[in-house]
Amino acid sequence: MSLSILHEKRSKHQWLGQAVVAVWVDQDGSTQRSSASWDMGSLALSPNPIWREVTGEFEKQKGKQRPSEPPLDKGTIPWLGYLLEFRKDSSEFLKRMQSKHGDVFTVLIGGYYFTFVMDPFCFGTIVKESRSKLDFRTSATQLVVQVFGYKPTEATRNIVHAASTKHLMGDGLTLLTQATMESFRKLLLFNLSSGEKRVWQEENLFHYCYNIIFRAGYLALYGSEPPQGTGNKEKAEEQDRLHSNQLFQEFRKYDRLFPHLAFALLPPKDKREAERLKRHFWNVLSVKKVCQKDNVSGWISDQEQLLAGNGIPKYMRDRFMFMLLWASQGNTGPSAFWLLFYLLKHPEALKAVRDEVDKVLRESGQEVKAGSPPVTVTRDMLNQTPLLDSALEETLRLVAAPMLVRAVLEDTSLRTSSGTEFTLRRGDRVALFPHISVQMNPEIHEEPHKFKYDRFVNPDGTRKDFYRNGKKLKFVSMPWGAGVSTCPGRFFATAEMKLFVFLMLSHFDLELVNEEEETPAIDSSRWGFGTMQPVRDIQFRYRPRF
Repeated sequence: MSLSILHEKRSKHQWLGQAVVAVWVDQDGSTQRSSASWDMGSLALSPNPIWREVTGEFEKQKGKQRPSEPPLDKGTIPWLGYLLEFRKDSSEFLKRMQSKHGDVFTVLIGGYYFTFVMDPFCFGTIVKESRSKLDFRTSATQLVVQVFGYKPTEATRNIVHAASTKHLMGDGLTLLTQATMESFRKLLLFNLSSGEKRVWQEENLFHYCYNIIFRAGYLALYGSEPPQGTGNKEKAEEQDRLHSNQLFQEFRKYDRLFPHLAFALLPPKDKREAERLKRHFWNVLSVKKVCQKDNVSGWISDQEQLLAGNGIPKYMRDRFMFMLLWASQGNTGPSAFWLLFYLLKHPEALKAVRDEVDKVLRESGQEVKAGSPPVTVTRDMLNQTPLLDSALEETLRLVAAPMLVRAVLEDTSLRTSSGTEFTLRRGDRVALFPHISVQMNPEIHEEPHKFKYDRFVNPDGTRKDFYRNGKKLKFVSMPWGAGVSTCPGRFFATAEMKLFVFLMLSHFDLELVNEEEETPAIDSSRWGFGTMQPVRDIQFRYRPRF
């Protein structure tokens, strides 16, 4: 068997971009299989896994459904299948397919066959299956190269895992929470200590939340400007505020391009802009510049030292730094926006969570009032907020929409909760979309489209259990992925968001400018990329409480 043809095609749909198709031909001239560049996978480097477009060989041209396989729907367009509908609105498309075919079905999407499993009782089997059968890493590697210009290795994966375990959990997380608190004090509370008057200020809520959280996380992880001489701490902090804000503006430009960049659907102008932005971040976050900062986190410094020790070239380590920035900060700001928005839309929820925050402050011996010293919120204090925990989890249930994808490396059996057994075919992809199958499922969550701040907590403060058809569920919300693709930074991301909301509620009066504000629609192009973003911003106002 030999590779006889490698050619390029351009679809009549200009926005689809360029597809690379390889045709394998036997010696007798018969076509055996083809490969295509459309493959939607997921990456769990952040509170939200993301999708990608790669050039890859799919293992077996699938002509028809085998007796033991799920229902097969190839659509009406050869090769493309349902790609256009899927890209337009993945959620609505999957709802329609589930209604038509049931909880397990296979669809053709841009040259690949995806088996979507919507039965939540099957999730554990899929996310725990060995990599020899269901593989995540190969596809994730392709995405990292495509989007960040970084090529990971087995050694670098182990380095990320070890550093995340050490610094984003346990005692390491306690230290990082302290650093993040200091960053919030520098960005959010510095004017309060100067006796700022209680005057209402108006801002765009999404921009405000994303801006402050991104900058606080960036400064806590990548370090701060060292004071140039004695008595210049204030100047260094002002430089941190200026530099971090400039970095956020460029980050948002890249973030807006991200969905189409991941699918390689950028028009030439946007593609050039994406390349410019990547080079900008490789420079600003270069190892050389980060090493000149004070208070660089152990998470960053340990990984840099280990990568260097493993012979990773400097230019690739610079790209690695950019990947870590997006992974750590790409979803926390949008998630905090939705949390604050839902609290402001529901006064009873706002009061309950604020009362809890005030109670935790009092019990720590601190108080927010005029003339009092700045408060310090610790990780221990953040662990005493069951209502805030529930409100955050409820927010993520509503707006976090990762797609978990595995490549099927060998035929694999899957038994559903009804007892039906299906075979997942080698060469296909198996995918989970928990937002539909679990998070918005009315059989699991009563009135799933409503925000209920105490949905996940019992009256005694313990976590609530959830059932479907009388059987207890393990997975009731999956904003962080699961199994080998679980976000390693989920505890830091949670602490970061809770700390931000804790400080906002304890230090400021907050309200929507329009009391009748409607919940903004979500940007449907971001399905599968983690936390959804709104199509428009929301005006809010704030002022110091005391």
